[in-house]
Amino acid sequence: MNRKRAVRVPASSANLGPGYDSLATALALNLDLEVEETGEFTVECDVAGVPCDRTNLCVRAFELLHPADGISFRIRSEIPLTGGLGSSAAAIVAGLVAADHMFELDEDLFRHATALEGHPDNVAAALYGGFVICVDDGPPARFDPVPGLEGVIAIPPERVPTSAARDALPEDVPLTDAVFNASHAALLTLGLTRGDLDMVGRGLADRIHQPRRAHLYPRSMELLAQAQSLGAVGASISGAGPTVLFWCHWQQTGALYEALRAEARDCVVRRVQFAPGGADVRAL
Repeated sequence: MNRKRAVRVPASSANLGPGYDSLATALALNLDLEVEETGEFTVECDVAGVPCDRTNLCVRAFELLHPADGISFRIRSEIPLTGGLGSSAAAIVAGLVAADHMFELDEDLFRHATALEGHPDNVAAALYGGFVICVDDGPPARFDPVPGLEGVIAIPPERVPTSAARDALPEDVPLTDAVFNASHAALLTLGLTRGDLDMVGRGLADRIHQPRRAHLYPRSMELLAQAQSLGAVGASISGAGPTVLFWCHWQQTGALYEALRAEARDCVVRRVQFAPGGADVRAL
């Protein structure tokens, strides 16, 4: 009988304000990958612009662990390719998980995913779900989303290459900015673990990456500044941007969504859940 696996991986939002390259969360927008031993290598994908050959990121990740000869890949994704919502991390994790489970390899998937992605935050959230804190080279610390916390995303039409976003940051930052971000990252984490959304809102402030990238996503920064007036407890630029993640209590989600649709007609606006689960795989 031919082996066949189905993998589902969530989107992710990295940095979360002050936690540059160290904090991230999983979001309930999914990439679905099916891999099957058919005797022929093929790739099908419902996302425009994604290569359907061995350069496909799911396939590249799969082949880190096992050759893809004779394997058929079918990919469906709700995650925008550009926007800072972890589309590449989801593809990498999906390919690794598929190969590891199909061939019973028991590999260190987080290590492989981090090496291929180049940084750990998105792949950690995609792999493990919930909120993650990435430290040094070891496995991340993880905790569940607090009850009542929901989100709304606004995706402006501008596109921000990750390379440009990283080039906008200096090698060194002022000590005052580093202290500010360290204290606010601690405040954000404490608020999330306590379920104190007022503390979460205060903790989302950043002085390291968002201000220095403002010229790359001016519309995003405009929306970020309006977060509380629109009904959110706060907001953060998702990864390299330009997506803005608005954080709110579930009772305010509907009003925030409608306010954003009215204010940001140039953006794609969607409600999102903070996802407790990471990559999931099953045999078919």
